[in-house]
Amino acid sequence: MNALYAAMDALLPFEWLHYTFMKNALLAVLMIAPLFGMLGTMAVDNKMAFFSDALGHSALTGIAIGVVLGWQSQMAAMLLFGILWAVLITSVKHHSKMSADTIISVFSSTSVALGLVVLSHGGAFARYSSVLVGDVLSVTQSDLLSLLIALLCTAALWAGLFNPLLLTSVNAPLAQSRGVRSRLTEYVFTVLVAVAVMVSIRWVGVMLINSLLILPAAASRNVARSAAGYMRLAVLIALACGVTGLIASYYFNTSAGAAVVLCCAAVYFATLPFRRK
Repeated sequence: MNALYAAMDALLPFEWLHYTFMKNALLAVLMIAPLFGMLGTMAVDNKMAFFSDALGHSALTGIAIGVVLGWQSQMAAMLLFGILWAVLITSVKHHSKMSADTIISVFSSTSVALGLVVLSHGGAFARYSSVLVGDVLSVTQSDLLSLLIALLCTAALWAGLFNPLLLTSVNAPLAQSRGVRSRLTEYVFTVLVAVAVMVSIRWVGVMLINSLLILPAAASRNVARSAAGYMRLAVLIALACGVTGLIASYYFNTSAGAAVVLCCAAVYFATLPFRRK
């Protein structure tokens, strides 16, 4: 890591990068942004804007379960419960006549309430309140390794998943007639979203995680002319807004996650007129 830090100092001689925590934050943003840029395109296309929100809320329950079971690793508890919650939501959606947004809302409210009840027992919630807003400036070297593994695994799976998922989102019966296992594809996608959300939740925050997933993809959709261009542009928007928001948070002394989301929102509103054309 020292060699990487030295290279960053040589290539990016800026004041805000003089600090190790800012270097770690920049590296985290460069891994979180493309992760959410990729997954966000299909979340938007499949009308799953609230799905990541429900998963973000389930992080509280994951932490609570870890506390009850005496687990030392919050991340392991969040990943396990997040994946279970994602699969359960998808399964209920397929076997219920209720609308998807109603089902997601039920799961979202249940998970956040359960998490708050357990974590607030005895007035102990203050120890876990940081997960609500996140803090990318608290990223450590070991955290960067986890993010890198998540990014590489997601990119590898995404290469094989993109076309089947795209065809399924456009026309599920057509996808099935072409041999695409639509439900399995959807389950794999929801698990990928769950992993991305849980790995990033401590630095983005429960309150902002859904915005970071949806806004870059929504902005890209306003101007993209092809499916491939849609995904590439979403990743670029996420990266640009991530770096811009991080720098702005340093100079304005504000929340990095909130600054990144505001940058994404600004790009969305700037591209909105092009969608009408």
